[in-house]
Amino acid sequence: MKTKLQCFFIGLALLAGVDSVVAQPALGIVPTNNQSLLYWPATATDYVLQSSTNLASTNWVYATDAVPATYGSQTAVTVTNTLAARFFRLILVPTTTADGMALIPAGSFTIGDTVDNGSPASNNIPPTTVNVSAFYMDVNLVSYSQWQTVYNYATSNGYSFANAGYAQTNSQPVQPVQTVDWYDCVKWCNARSQQAGLTPVYYTDAGLTQVFTNGDNGTTVYPNWGTNGYRLPTEAEWEKAARGGLSGQRFPWGDTISESQANYIADPNPTNSGGYTYDLGPYTGFSTNFDTGHVPFTSPVGYFAPNGYGLNDMAGNMAEWCWDWYAGPPYPSGSPYLGGTDPRGPVGPLNNRVERGGNWESLAIFVRCAYRSYYFPYGANNDFGFRCVRGL
Repeated sequence: MKTKLQCFFIGLALLAGVDSVVAQPALGIVPTNNQSLLYWPATATDYVLQSSTNLASTNWVYATDAVPATYGSQTAVTVTNTLAARFFRLILVPTTTADGMALIPAGSFTIGDTVDNGSPASNNIPPTTVNVSAFYMDVNLVSYSQWQTVYNYATSNGYSFANAGYAQTNSQPVQPVQTVDWYDCVKWCNARSQQAGLTPVYYTDAGLTQVFTNGDNGTTVYPNWGTNGYRLPTEAEWEKAARGGLSGQRFPWGDTISESQANYIADPNPTNSGGYTYDLGPYTGFSTNFDTGHVPFTSPVGYFAPNGYGLNDMAGNMAEWCWDWYAGPPYPSGSPYLGGTDPRGPVGPLNNRVERGGNWESLAIFVRCAYRSYYFPYGANNDFGFRCVRGL
């Protein structure tokens, strides 16, 4: 315990002395049994608490185990002590931006895992180190109401879509939009950018002069990675974000899954064909929280607790379109499974685009962070959705 608390104090002392663009308010600590109470000035309302087990890490995550507490007139939280050294910092990065996005920090991470080798459904990828630049990602899947707002703007300004988008019922706008193909999502990103006064990312010419507003299957789409507009995440960005700072775990929160953590099809009985010991159910089949008799059985956006980066629904609910063309081994140039910095997938055209995260009708093994799925980019099903990212 003594060593642990010394590391804890050292971490706070070092962080207090670090200069940043905006001066950080001082952190304080009071040990309390198996917890520690952290406090800082109550006037620092725009700061968030992040933690790391490595002081030199670029992969700080939100301290999701922090519980609000009382300590005089200070802002305070309690956190559970861990066996390893743990460092904390206050940083002027809001949990979400004004447009509902969270900052995903720059740094390397391990894409893929081998935790379920031997299962024919595991689709495991040999772990590979990938470096990803910082970016912002939507905290939630794009909701039906959000889709409609931009869709109405887009169709009034020369855009056309193959699919109008749907939700579980039109009376539930907080449900994620579904039945949108890859091209619909890419055009919607452009429209969202233009509506917000940002520069679109996607074009129909190599010179990047013709904004992608019309077309679907067979249209060649050229990205301008240097713009500030909204876009689909690359496969590497998606998995880094989904892991929330964890490494080598099945899911965004750890190695087991239950009804309280995601919307998926449960099969907790390992004696069944396809049952999984890490699936804690407790039900079997569609989620009992959302099986209302009206398909699809989606859950409202933001229903479950966020991961370490503040993102919701990175496992289950809706399969999420990514930018990358899909390719299996042997991996072609550009694949994130060859490592490198900011990989953006193989050069197409190929047959399918990547989807990630599983959905409301996926078993546990298919909603793991490392699981890859794919579909024709012109396909639109009631378990396909998306979320946007944008560069800093």
